[in-house]
Amino acid sequence: MQYLIYLLAYPLIWTISMLPFRLLYLVSDVVYFFVYRIIGYRKKTVRENLALALPKISDKERLVIEKKFYHHMCDMFLEMIKTMNISEKEIRQRFVFKNIDMYKEIEKQGKSVAIICSHYASYEWIISMNYYSDFVGYGIYKQIKNPYFDKLVHKIRSRFNAKLITTKQTVPTIINNNKNHILSLYGFASDQSPKAKAAVHWAKFMGIEVPVHIGAEMLSKRYNMNLIYLNTKKVSRGHYEATLELLSDNPKEVPNFELTDQYLKLLEKQIYEAPEFYLWTHKRWKYRR
Repeated sequence: MQYLIYLLAYPLIWTISMLPFRLLYLVSDVVYFFVYRIIGYRKKTVRENLALALPKISDKERLVIEKKFYHHMCDMFLEMIKTMNISEKEIRQRFVFKNIDMYKEIEKQGKSVAIICSHYASYEWIISMNYYSDFVGYGIYKQIKNPYFDKLVHKIRSRFNAKLITTKQTVPTIINNNKNHILSLYGFASDQSPKAKAAVHWAKFMGIEVPVHIGAEMLSKRYNMNLIYLNTKKVSRGHYEATLELLSDNPKEVPNFELTDQYLKLLEKQIYEAPEFYLWTHKRWKYRR
């Protein structure tokens, strides 16, 4: 059945990936109508999250953010499909790293790098950073249940010289690379919610105390990696800018959880500036106290 679903969906996915951006966004507008107006995909979750995270604004203001978010989410979903056939030249023009020179200077230190980011703006096109890095790039992701779509995602990401590893493969991969002196770049999307029982650290995020992932910080400490925060902004439809910020070039010297808390504050600042570009469909505040 999984293979049949893949066979039926692939021709449509391929066709969408071949569309010029102008037509792609026309399709996105149609998808928005069905996803938001007809299906109401996770609308209850989105409204609950917005009410929790942005309690000081009116219902009317949150509704405006809600609609903008769904438009953005549909755009980003189709941009992800477009990645199948986008050229290197075009993605460099559409996802711009503002201070890549700073990152290149960090690479000269001869240490692996951990980049901590979030599900904000275009987290799919962050993978294009591998065009600028001399290190082996790894994207840490949650495996897709359908193995055929999972294989497709791997194929797409490989176009950007990136290797995908699951959360379970992360530590063994870092240990192996560290042992064999393979300088690497690891991407951590650290804003998802871990299980409350397994949480080591709780912190305030958007004013609510929640369990948080600390893997990027702790692995940076353990394996002496530079830790960088990636701030992505949506400039216009299909155009993004990313700025890199060094959190620490010696994480071992920073008290535990301080870097994770700093990351959350930087992410909060992004969200408050333009909340419509955060992924509100995630149950980020499922566990709270």
